[in-house]
Amino acid sequence: MDAPKYKEYSDKKAPRSPVVKNCVKAFLIGGAICTLGELFSQIYQSFGMGKEDAGALVSVTLIFLSMLFTGLGLYPKLAKHGGAGTLVPITGFANAVASSSIEAKSEGLIMGVGAKLFTIAGPVIVYGITASAVAGLIAWIMAM
Repeated sequence: MDAPKYKEYSDKKAPRSPVVKNCVKAFLIGGAICTLGELFSQIYQSFGMGKEDAGALVSVTLIFLSMLFTGLGLYPKLAKHGGAGTLVPITGFANAVASSSIEAKSEGLIMGVGAKLFTIAGPVIVYGITASAVAGLIAWIMAM
């Protein structure tokens, strides 16, 4: 069988992808994640935070929750149904970093988890997150 005939045959036998259904689910789950972020923003602002400070804390909160849910095995189940809706927000990136580190846990904390953090996320991002967390902690201590 030549290539064009095989392609025609495989197209007939392949199950149809539910594109519209997948798009709707991605939209709803991605929207729910973003709505959760907005809810956190409103809560933080109700405690007297400025909009910029609340926005930064929302990012940290969503990253933390994504990594927590990845560690508990819940985020992959959500991603199974939400598809791209779980990949686009900041939570998708946090999930990618956490899941690759979890997989490398058996190789040790330094050569496994630590090395995977730099391999997947890139040194600039890991440094940026670490430096911002340290700077935030110092600013919080100094404000007290």
